[in-house]
Amino acid sequence: MTARLTAAGLLVRTLRDGSYSHLALDSALSASGLSAQDRALCTQLYYGVIRRMLTLRHIVSCYSKRPPERLDVQVLCILYLGLYQLLYCDGIPDRAAVHESVALTRDMHKGSAAGFVNAVLRSFLRDDKRIRLPQDETAAMSVRWSVPEALVRVLLAEKGPDFTEAFLADALKVPPCTVRRNPLRCPPQALEALGAAPCRRVEGAYLLPVQDPAGTPEFRQGFYHVQDTASQLCCAVLDPQPGETVLDMCAAPGGKTFTIAERMEDRGQVYAFDLHEKRVRLIEEGAARLGLACIRAGVQDASVYRADLPLADRVLCDVPCSGLGVIRRKPEIRYKPLESFARLPEVQRGILETACRYVRPGGTLVYSTCTVVRSENEAVVEDFLAAHPEFEPEMLTELGIDAAWHTFSPAEDCDGFFAARMRRKAGAS
Repeated sequence: MTARLTAAGLLVRTLRDGSYSHLALDSALSASGLSAQDRALCTQLYYGVIRRMLTLRHIVSCYSKRPPERLDVQVLCILYLGLYQLLYCDGIPDRAAVHESVALTRDMHKGSAAGFVNAVLRSFLRDDKRIRLPQDETAAMSVRWSVPEALVRVLLAEKGPDFTEAFLADALKVPPCTVRRNPLRCPPQALEALGAAPCRRVEGAYLLPVQDPAGTPEFRQGFYHVQDTASQLCCAVLDPQPGETVLDMCAAPGGKTFTIAERMEDRGQVYAFDLHEKRVRLIEEGAARLGLACIRAGVQDASVYRADLPLADRVLCDVPCSGLGVIRRKPEIRYKPLESFARLPEVQRGILETACRYVRPGGTLVYSTCTVVRSENEAVVEDFLAAHPEFEPEMLTELGIDAAWHTFSPAEDCDGFFAARMRRKAGAS
């Protein structure tokens, strides 16, 4: 197996089965026997093609007599890999990209397509690797940023052109590896020895320049856990204090739970729930590695009320969502049809309705998602507040935000996500 052949096989399975990219890649690399250098190349090519697939598909449609949908899926993936290398891999000479793509046709038992692949790639080279954008601006943005036109239209309508352009441009970049320092175990200099640099947006967050952040001795010693700045900002919005009782309604795999417990100095009670036992074990294992004793993890449907749970000082309701804010990490999400997310607001409102029942008078309720669309964010919060006069919005002034909710974006050095903070009125029953 080679890096390119492994990447091509992964792409074929992704297109056919719709599997999650990070799970498919981890499984393939574990069984591949590739060197570290080839693993890195395979990762770059696989994720790169997924991120740029609509752009690459458009190029194929311009230079192939047969439309992409009529091509054999293996041949199509070989073309995608070749075009990606020609356009976006500066360290790979054009001649090598074409040669290796033609060789792939034989490796994948598609030798009869060798001439076709060679002709398409060389035609693109003769045209100076020009991407012929559609005249319609929305269609052009779809090709340029490799997202469906429907998503482009929603973002433009709700967020405006500046946010849309910046967000979609960032979604094509390789995301940074951000970790949260565990102050209970890790002195700052221990992370600095790994080359980590503090993030400007959140105290305790660090950019870690390692390929496998879970493979270091420091990770095994519980010095840090992997968590994007957006998720850490969500915990800052919640603002848990030592000695409090906190409920994390949809907690797995546990990043927010761990940060909450660390901000509480491991004093108080943090109840962390998830629907699936396997994911609850991830929380328990992470808490044990980090030495966090205040966490109580359990299996629980977040939409079903439990009368035996205590009233909480703070409740985090980080609900299931479309995930459109994290497409730089899970690039295949961008291609899901928007109608597949239509029922999510109903689910989100149901979880929020249950979560609010656990908040003590004077307590805090935070609603958050890792998406950027209004139907799952502002609309859900506004509907909730209209139905619950016992809750009122609480400003996020300590974060420099003159509002009770905010859509964070890569412009703030984090994934896209939304957080809203509400307080139960002190006299409310």
